[in-house]
Amino acid sequence: MKPAPFAYHAPATLEEALELLDRHGFDAKALAGGQSLVPAMNFRLAAPAVLVDLNRIGGLAGVHPEGKALRLGAMVRQRTLETHPLIASHAPLLAETMPHVAHVQIRNRGTLGGSLAHADPASELPAVLVALGARFRCRSVRGERWVPAPEFFLGLFATALEPGELLVEVELPPRSARSGWAFDEVARRHGDYALAGAAAGVRLDEAGRCQSARLVLMGVGEGPVTIAEAGSLLEGQAPTPDLVRAVGEAARVGVDPSSDIHASAAYRRHLAGVLARRVMTRACTRAGAAGLGGT
Repeated sequence: MKPAPFAYHAPATLEEALELLDRHGFDAKALAGGQSLVPAMNFRLAAPAVLVDLNRIGGLAGVHPEGKALRLGAMVRQRTLETHPLIASHAPLLAETMPHVAHVQIRNRGTLGGSLAHADPASELPAVLVALGARFRCRSVRGERWVPAPEFFLGLFATALEPGELLVEVELPPRSARSGWAFDEVARRHGDYALAGAAAGVRLDEAGRCQSARLVLMGVGEGPVTIAEAGSLLEGQAPTPDLVRAVGEAARVGVDPSSDIHASAAYRRHLAGVLARRVMTRACTRAGAAGLGGT
C-alpha cells in the first residue's frame, strides 16, 4: 500500500523544525528513524498532512557526558546505543537491552527518541529508561522542559508531549557504585515483539543491604509498568532468594495484561513473575549480593 498524500519538509535546524511543527499542529508528524511511522503511513493507520524530517538536523545525535550524567540526543541510532563505549560503561542496562530490539537492520535506522515518542507498550526502551531513572528534554517554540521518564508515558501510544513539541534529549543519571542491572524478555522468535519483558536496577550499601531497587515491566500494560513492591520488599534488606521470590510474586499479581492472538493474559501474568524474579536475581548478584544462586 501507499501512504496518503502529504507535504514533506527537511529542515536543517531544530528551530526550523519546531516552527513547522507549531504551525501545522496536529496535522504534522516528526520523522526520525521511520521504523514505526512509515509502515503505519503505508497501511494508512497514520495519515499526517505534513511530515517534518529530522535527519538533516545536526546536534540531535550526540552522546556526551554532562557532569556525572550522560546525555543522549534523540536522534541517536539504536545501534549506537548497543555499541557505544560510553553507554556500555555508564548505562550497561541500556547496552544489554538493545540486542533484544528487533533486528540489526532496524536498529541501524531506528532512533532513541523515535521509539520513546512512539510509546509502544511492547517496546523495550520506555521500560528501560524508566528503570534507569532517566529524564527527557522536550522543546517547542515556547521553550523547553524536563520530564521524568515515569511521567512521560501516559498510556497506550500516549506521551506527555504537547502539540508542536519534540523530545530532543535524554539524560541518564550517574551510575552508582555497587549497582546491578538486568534485562530479559520472552518473544516467540528473536526480533519479534516481546510477549513480556522486565528491566531491573539495584544499588547495595557496603554491608550488602539494598539501598534502592527498581523493577519495570513491558508488554503487560498500556505502557511501562513499575512494580513499586520491588523497592518496599528489598530496601533495607540483604537480598535473599525468598525476598526475590516475593518480588516475582508481587509482579505476577500486580499486572493486568490483556490477551491477544500471541498470548493469553494468564500466560503474560506468569511471564511477569518469572522475568521479574530472573532479572532481580541477576541485578542483585551483579551488585555484589551473595547467595542468590543462578540467573
